[in-house]
Formats: sequence, C-alpha cells, structure tokens
Amino acid sequence: QNLLAEKVEQLMEWSSRRSVIRMNGDKFRRFVKAPPRNYSVMVMFTALQPQRQCSVCRQANEEYQVLANSWRYSSAFSNKLFFTIVDYDEGADVFQQLNMNSAPTFMHFPPKGKPKRADTFDLQRIGFAAEQLAKWIADRTDVHIRVFRPPNYSGTIALALLVSLVGGLLYLRRNNLEFIYNKTGWAMAALCVVFAMTSGQMWNHIRGPPYAHKNPQNGQV
Repeated sequence: QNLLAEKVEQLMEWSSRRSVIRMNGDKFRRFVKAPPRNYSVMVMFTALQPQRQCSVCRQANEEYQVLANSWRYSSAFSNKLFFTIVDYDEGADVFQQLNMNSAPTFMHFPPKGKPKRADTFDLQRIGFAAEQLAKWIADRTDVHIRVFRPPNYSGTIALALLVSLVGGLLYLRRNNLEFIYNKTGWAMAALCVVFAMTSGQMWNHIRGPPYAHKNPQNGQV
C-alpha cells in the first residue's frame, strides 16, 4: 500500500507540472509495468527528435497534448488516469522490450493485468485526432474526456487581412471602378471558388478521413 501511494503521489506531482509525463526505460518499468497499480496509463510511443524525420509523430503529439491538457484541466481530473510519452531516443530499451518497430503508437496499460489487443489504438484506421483518442479511452477506461482546443485565430486574421486588402484596393481605385463590372474577372474568381470547393483538401476537411488506409487485399498501408 505504501509503495502504491508513493507511485500515485509521484505521478500526481509530475502531472501538476506537465500534462504529459515523459518516461525513460526505468520510469516506464516502475510506474507503468510493475505492480502494484490501481490507475490506467496512456502511453504514446514516438520518435520526436529531428533526425528521426517523423512528421506524423509531431502531428500526433500535438493532438495527444490537446487531449492530455483537456483531462488535466477538467473538473473530472483524478489519479485514475495518467498520460505519458516514451520517445525512442530516451527509451529504446522499452521499444525493444515490447517488440515495437513503428511510431507513433498509442497503448493503454490497465490497472490490472497486461494490455490486450484492444488496448493498442488503431491509428491507421481511425487517425489520431484528439476526439477519436478520447472516444477510445472512454471505451477502455470509462473515463470520459471532453476535448477543449485552444482558440485558433489564424482564420480570423486571414479574413481580416483579405477584407483590408480589398477595401484598400477599392479606396485607391475609387475614381475608376469599372473593373468591378468585368465579366472575365468575375468568371476567374468563380472558377477559383469552384476548384477550391471541389478539391481533395476540402473533402478531407469535411469528411475527416483517417491519415492512412490498409489495402484489404495485401494489408499494406
């Protein structure tokens, strides 16, 4: 009981400093693998160092941080669930121990017993959006996390710049506004809108498809 209390106290202290606890091999074996444990641990196995050139790892890490912050600063936060991360360059022995040869990978380590197959997140089929991770965590732990994303003002700023640019152009040409009635100009603008709305990027934005798919015939990604 004393050992369990010490482990929980240490994890809570680390969580108070940072929503995602960084783990090396020793910390992983002590706090995640070794009993006693009455808490669930989410682990993101990744390779964030620039020399690894894993752009997907950086994108997945951003979503993971959003989810962990949503849990850490929610009113339901407790010592029943902790978010951790193991980077390959800080815990290569952990990757070898788990026979893991790809990153990023999300795993859930339950309070009792070993992880089952469903405790490994199907990133290739579902994607790594924070909302999808939260749904998976709710299925594995019964902990429901409402995802809160930091406000993104880039769209508002871009719109304001566009309106300012158009307004400035109209002001400079206020004595000669015949170009407004130019049919060719309006046709080009309409074509640009059509191409944007029918582009693959717009389809991705609306449908939110997974990052990668498996070929059902040969299983290749």
